Amino acid sequence: MGAVEARGELPEDLPLVFRFSEVLASGVPEGRLRRWVAAGLVERLGPGTYRRAGAEFVDRDRAEVALRAPEATICLVSALVEHDLVDDNPGWLDVAVPRGQWRPSVASPVRWHSFAVDTFEVGRDLVPVGGGVTIGLYEPRRCLIDVFRLRHEVGPEVGVEALRRWLRRPGSQPGQLLDMARAFPRAVPSLTAALQVLL
Repeated sequence: MGAVEARGELPEDLPLVFRFSEVLASGVPEGRLRRWVAAGLVERLGPGTYRRAGAEFVDRDRAEVALRAPEATICLVSALVEHDLVDDNPGWLDVAVPRGQWRPSVASPVRWHSFAVDTFEVGRDLVPVGGGVTIGLYEPRRCLIDVFRLRHEVGPEVGVEALRRWLRRPGSQPGQLLDMARAFPRAVPSLTAALQVLL
C-alpha cells in the first residue's frame, strides 16, 4: 500500500464512502488517513465518515447518517417530501431509529425519532445515497400513518394535505392503507376520519 500512497493514489479496495473505524480495522493507520485528507484524496463528510474525492455524487447528509446509524430511516415530513406528498421541506432530516438504539452525533441537521422495534420494519425500503451506501426510507402508506399517529409533532394539516395528494394518485388504495394502519392503532381513528372527509 506504501507504493500506492507514494503515487498519490488510494487503495483499490477502499470503499467510495467509509467510516473511520472501517479504515482502522483494515490496517490503515490513522496518520495515513490524515495524509489522504490533507492531500485532497479523501473528503471528510462528518464525524468519523469520509468519501473518496471525486467519487460519484453522494448525498453528504444522508451518507453520514446511514454510516453512523445503519438502521436509520427517513420518516415523517422528510419522507413525505421524498414521495412528493408535501411541498414544505424542513431544514432538517427526520430520521427514525428503533426505540432504545443509540442516536449518534452527526454534523448533518437531523431530527431523531424513536419508533417501536416491533413495527420498525413495516413499510421500510432502502434507497441509495451514492457511493454504494443506502439509507432506509418509509414508503408512502407508512409515512401517512406516521404523520397521523404523530400529528401532535408535525401538525394535523400535514397529514390531511399529504393524504389528499396520495388519494389523487392512480393506484392508491385506501383499503391497503387502513390494513397497514392496523399495526398502529393510535393512527386509525384520525386516519379513518380524514378518509371519510376526503373520499
